[in-house]
Amino acid sequence: MENKFNLVDEPWIPVAGKGLVSLADIFSDFTLSALGGNPVQKIALTKLLLAVAQTAYTPKDDEDWKILGVSGMADKALAYLTEKKDLFWLYGEKPFLQMTGIEKAEVQGFGAVQASIATGNTTVLTQSQVEVSLTDAEKAILVVQMMGFGLGGKKTDNSVILSPGYQGKSNDKGKHSTGKPGPSIGFLGFLHSFLQGVSLQETIWLNFVTEENLRDIKVFPNAIGIAPWEKMPQGEDCPVAKSLKGSYIGRLLPISRFILLAEVGVHYSEGIAHQGYAKGVVDTSVAVNFSTAKPKVLWVDPEKRPWRQLPALLSFLGSEKKGAFDCLQLRIAIPRAKQSCREFGLWSGGLRVSSNAGEQYVSGSNDFVESEFRLSSASLGDIWFSMLKQEMDDLDGLSKIVYGTTRSFFKVQKAEGEKQAAQASNLFWQLCERKFQTLVNACDAGDMGEETKKLRHVFAGFANKSYNTYCPKDTARQLDAWAANCPDLSKYLA
Repeated sequence: MENKFNLVDEPWIPVAGKGLVSLADIFSDFTLSALGGNPVQKIALTKLLLAVAQTAYTPKDDEDWKILGVSGMADKALAYLTEKKDLFWLYGEKPFLQMTGIEKAEVQGFGAVQASIATGNTTVLTQSQVEVSLTDAEKAILVVQMMGFGLGGKKTDNSVILSPGYQGKSNDKGKHSTGKPGPSIGFLGFLHSFLQGVSLQETIWLNFVTEENLRDIKVFPNAIGIAPWEKMPQGEDCPVAKSLKGSYIGRLLPISRFILLAEVGVHYSEGIAHQGYAKGVVDTSVAVNFSTAKPKVLWVDPEKRPWRQLPALLSFLGSEKKGAFDCLQLRIAIPRAKQSCREFGLWSGGLRVSSNAGEQYVSGSNDFVESEFRLSSASLGDIWFSMLKQEMDDLDGLSKIVYGTTRSFFKVQKAEGEKQAAQASNLFWQLCERKFQTLVNACDAGDMGEETKKLRHVFAGFANKSYNTYCPKDTARQLDAWAANCPDLSKYLA
């Protein structure tokens, strides 16, 4: 096949305020600020860019990382891409991250492998859910995304097995099994987190791991490993596949789906089966609590936006480590970032999905979510974290007051009020989100909590507004119920 559409030179990566750029642009243009696209695309592309940069050069330790710097990282990555350009053709004899051996697998339409597209007998609710033809740039993004974010279900053609004797695509009855969820999305949709720099290049540099980091965390026995575009596996359980399962690069690009682009869709089958968090292995960008008998993970929750998870994500900063969530990406990167940047961002996001009888889909309240906020290196520490955690716990208490008082307002009038109570609580959190960055800044211990005291009056106002929005007082009966159940916020404001 003719080599076409080289990812090094062709524009295909969405960048905020810029449009589409190439891989070479990413590492040569320091003015690029941040990735565009939906949250899943941002996560998948961040992992790809990290894999490229870390393949080009992985620092030995934190000192080596600091000496490398943003410009050093970019220069080495650009030199690598120039040298290895022939490995980045989207089409050709060796198509990027694709398996030519999977061509016997059934072809699925592009919409069938995109979570947000309605196919089959699924009801189309908005124009964005309609399947459309994809450009080469969009196909390239889809290939990268499918490596870790393939949804579980029957759409994977598991009748095609490339490793002789491999049983991972068969069920207990010996029949072809449905595809398992990709390791980057899991059962309900993992929440991923990365640091954000002032430029896209700085973002990549801030999220680097070192050889020393990998030895310390003891999760990847094969250390950095070999990039899959340099040596793709020949099957689900071949030596290369086994090596990828034990390496950091192999987790950034887990090749959990074997795909091959076709004219009208993709040949699509389950690929390498990686271990999950229940077995102690997880993407470094996912937060897990391993202290319980059954590990717990932070899932995407559209009703609880990522900014509300900040205390859990940063729990390693607190003095109480037992029972805390641990996000390796943040635990490794934040201490270095504090020494190198005056401030930096923290981005969290993902996609919530539903599962039924092994089939994953996006439905009902499922949605993409993301949050980003800035952290000051000077204030970040145990005292700041303790104050933030206390304020967030108290906000949670306020939301419960809003819920309880709104429900009681309807209950005394012999009416159902659970739906209105939930809506009032949700409105409260939406209003609080506008002031969250201010709260993060105010938790600096330098002013002895004076700024947080002022903010409490603002948040109390949000609680009252939420209650008043869903609890009218137009009639005498409503007025009596409103007065009897009006939120008492005196303890919060004391």
